[in-house]
Amino acid sequence: MNTMPFTPRTLALAMLSAALLGGCASFSPDGGFDAIQSATRSHIQKDVVWTRDDASRSQAQARIDALLEKPLSADDAVQIALLNNPGLQAAFNTLSIAEADWVAAQRLPNPGFSIGRLTRGSEVEWERSLHFNLARLLTMPMRADIEQRLFEQTRRELVLEVLRLAADTRRAWVVAVAATQTAQYQQQAMDAAEAGAELARRMAQVGNWSKLKQAREQSFYADAALAVARAQQVKGQARERLVRLLGLSGADRLQLPDRLPDLPAALPALPDVERQAMASRIDLQMTRLQTEALAKNLGLTRSTRFVNVLELGIVNNGSNQEPQQRGYEISFELPLFDWGQTRVVQAESRYRQALERARETAVNARSEVREAHAMQQSQYAVARHLRDEVVPLKQRISEENQLRYNGMLIGVFELLADARSQIASVNAAIEAQRDFWLADADLAMALAGTPGKTMMAPSTASAPAESGGGH
Repeated sequence: MNTMPFTPRTLALAMLSAALLGGCASFSPDGGFDAIQSATRSHIQKDVVWTRDDASRSQAQARIDALLEKPLSADDAVQIALLNNPGLQAAFNTLSIAEADWVAAQRLPNPGFSIGRLTRGSEVEWERSLHFNLARLLTMPMRADIEQRLFEQTRRELVLEVLRLAADTRRAWVVAVAATQTAQYQQQAMDAAEAGAELARRMAQVGNWSKLKQAREQSFYADAALAVARAQQVKGQARERLVRLLGLSGADRLQLPDRLPDLPAALPALPDVERQAMASRIDLQMTRLQTEALAKNLGLTRSTRFVNVLELGIVNNGSNQEPQQRGYEISFELPLFDWGQTRVVQAESRYRQALERARETAVNARSEVREAHAMQQSQYAVARHLRDEVVPLKQRISEENQLRYNGMLIGVFELLADARSQIASVNAAIEAQRDFWLADADLAMALAGTPGKTMMAPSTASAPAESGGGH
């Protein structure tokens, strides 16, 4: 076994350097939260607050109350979630835990003190010793560096948590507003079907309509009523999910706009989205920091594989019959059975595992951002086609049928069937518009840190588009 020349001067210098390092160890005023606030403003231009006291809680609540006074936009919903989501506030406390570990790694280990009383005849001997964990003292700078990297990794994880909550809230807002808009149009479809069913019933009563035609109109009305019930169910679920993300105690104060925002005139150009993702994705930065920390830990494990327990003790023995004894002792673990190879193998395996995980993360990041970008482009094309082609054509057909009805060329049932068909096409356009805004949120999240999970609401545009109407 290699021995280390622990001279009193060497030990004194080691303890002095460690004392200087430990003397600088203290908690930061903001707990490292400023970096999270700056990153949030940089990525999504929103404020995030850690409500650790009554003053910050009151300020955040005042902003929330002001935003809830009007129908919420997507940006306002995201801002409320970042101020009020209890899960996010709970996650922020991991920052204090990580900083405490970092500060503890920079501080001197507590010494141990022992005292003993021995008697031999009339002789009474007192043994007093003060012990220091010398192994931890000598490796303190390396341990502090590891904990600093872990603290930085925790901060980036929290930034990613903030961005994930913002993206989830934006998606929930899109789904909730689209569900509200769809429910309104489904109600219009049911009103048209109800009018047709009532007219068919009256005509059947006077003998001008067959039971088959009456049953057909009644069936359309029943299907429309079922579609309304499902649309209301989707609306309630989407609204409650948004309420949970906002951290609100109830949905009474939640006001949503009647319709989704219009599609943009054109999509912004995103040249080389892969390079942009590789430069800005937070999960890649976290993976790099984790790998660096494991590399440092591997070096620490190798340097302490033989000396796992190393203590320095200052001895002071006194006796009522002998002169005072003073000195020091060094104790260490003898590597007779375990030469530290198991710890080194574990550390090396974790490091190789982290390298492969880092490569996997980079490969997945490129693929995810390409997929999200392609989905945004395709959903935009579908939504624009429905808005600019399908809905205007249905509107033109409806206008022509209205003219034919005014000229008594078609009956009221044909006109009602056309109204149902037009409403169904509008519902399809609403769902396509919803899917575009969800894809847009997913792309933003893919560029920032992790792929989004689009919440696809069930299709409610299932009312019958064609009516028998006696044809």
